[in-house]
Parts: sequence; structure tokens; C-alpha cells
Amino acid sequence: MFWFKQGLCFLPVFLVIWSSSTFIVSYLIALFRQDVDIIFPYISDTGANPPESCIFGLMTFISACAGTATIYARYKYVEKLSVDTRVVNPCLNKMGFVSGMLSCLGMCIVATFQETAVTVVHDIGAIVFFVSGVSYTILQTVLSYRAYPFGSSMSVCRVRAGIAILASLAFFPTVICKAFVTQIKLHRDPGDEYDPFHLASAVCEWAVAFSFICFFLTYIDDFKLFTLRVRTECAE
Repeated sequence: MFWFKQGLCFLPVFLVIWSSSTFIVSYLIALFRQDVDIIFPYISDTGANPPESCIFGLMTFISACAGTATIYARYKYVEKLSVDTRVVNPCLNKMGFVSGMLSCLGMCIVATFQETAVTVVHDIGAIVFFVSGVSYTILQTVLSYRAYPFGSSMSVCRVRAGIAILASLAFFPTVICKAFVTQIKLHRDPGDEYDPFHLASAVCEWAVAFSFICFFLTYIDDFKLFTLRVRTECAE
């Protein structure tokens, strides 16, 4: 059997590949059309103008759906570990599930409301996505350590901890530097000076986003170990 057919590991594999493609494809299209600067634009800037906005919105929505499925599968897996081993707090697992769902909701808001069209709603969605996403990585890292030696290996737990720390540290400069950004244009003119706060905020934003992607990458081995089944019961 091919490795990607084992258990449900195709879920995190698809999520990682598709989410990475979402950011990269919209960036390349926006760069080709000269809608953004080549050096670290905001992720949302790469999907601000059509046609890249249409592609960005569609691909981000699909990423949110894949994220929802992956987060739910992870929740059920940890729930099963909790029942069998009693080493995981069910409330902590539910908190992780809720934070993950909120993060996917934030992605849907970002995908639906473009930055240049409805800025306030777009920014709210981005905040929900990043705050909930960082919380999810932290909670899942704690769950991984508490479930050890059941589930993930210690090396995977340490990798998740490192990714969670990186996402947490990169989140704060993203928000703080954003408040001091003076550049309002998506693409600078040749004579314009580069805003250092814009650069710092954008770099950290990309770091947080790809931290989330790398975190789901660590799910692949875990998802090889289980499957989910739907049981249909007819009312008499």
C-alpha cells in the first residue's frame, strides 16, 4: 500500500500542498502582473486585485474546508486516545477543536472579503485566523506531550513545540509593526522608500502562515494510524 493511502494521512498531505500552492500561486500571478512588490508583500495583497483575487479566494476557501476536515479528524483521534488511555483531558481537546474551527472560519472571511473591498471585515477575519491558529498549535502541542507515549513520538512533540513557539513569536511583530505601517499602496513606485515596519510585519506574517502549514505536516504519521467511519441508523 502506498504511504499516502494509509489511514487518513491524505488529509494533512492535501492540506499542506494546497495551502502552500494557494500562497505561492497568487503571489506569482500578482508579481507577474506587477500588482505587488517582489520583496515580501502581505499575503492578502497578493489576492487583492482580479484575477488573482478570484484564485486566492477560491483556493483559500478550499484550504479552509480541508483544514476543517483535518482538524475534525485530529479531534476524533485524540478523543479516542482519551477514552482508551485516560491521559488526555477531553476539555483541552475540545478547546483545541474550537480554536481550529475558528481559525478556518477566519480563513473563509479572509477569502470572501477582499482587503481592498471590505477592509475592516477582512482584517477581523485575519485576526481571528492568526489568533485562533496560534492557539491551536499551542493546544495541540500540549495535547501531544500529554498523550506521549501514545500517538506521536517525542521528536514530533518537540518539532510541534518549536513550530508553536515560532508562530507565537512571529505573530506579535506582525500585529505591532502593522500599526506603524505608512505604506498604503500595494506596489511601490521606483522612487518610493521601503517602509521597514511593512517589511517586518509582512515577513512575520509569512512566517506565521507557513508555521501553520509545517504544523499540519507533522500530522502525517499520526493520521496513518486511524480511519473514520460514518454509521447510518434508520429510525424505526
